[in-house]
Amino acid sequence: MTPSEFESLAEAMLEKIARAVEESGAACDCEPKASGVLELEFADGTRIVVNRHSGAQEIWVAAKSGGYHFRFDGSIWVDTRDKRELLAALSELIAEQSGGAVVLR
Repeated sequence: MTPSEFESLAEAMLEKIARAVEESGAACDCEPKASGVLELEFADGTRIVVNRHSGAQEIWVAAKSGGYHFRFDGSIWVDTRDKRELLAALSELIAEQSGGAVVLR
């Protein structure tokens, strides 16, 4: 994938995540930061940071439970370790940090 293709795909996914978080009613504030960074802040002060990493052509997620790397497989973004889909993984991470069930679509 070319660098510009990656940037386009990653930016579209970050926008999709922001919309999905807002529509889910998750108990967190979702705020785009600097280019390619999305920050979710929870009532207890913890955060989940989602950002694109151009060098590795991955989307990285930093959460209370650890760090995760997602790579585009041609159709979806999947975790490089356990192959979970990005929105499914984020749903679980947000639920863990907010204490409520969340499903991102």
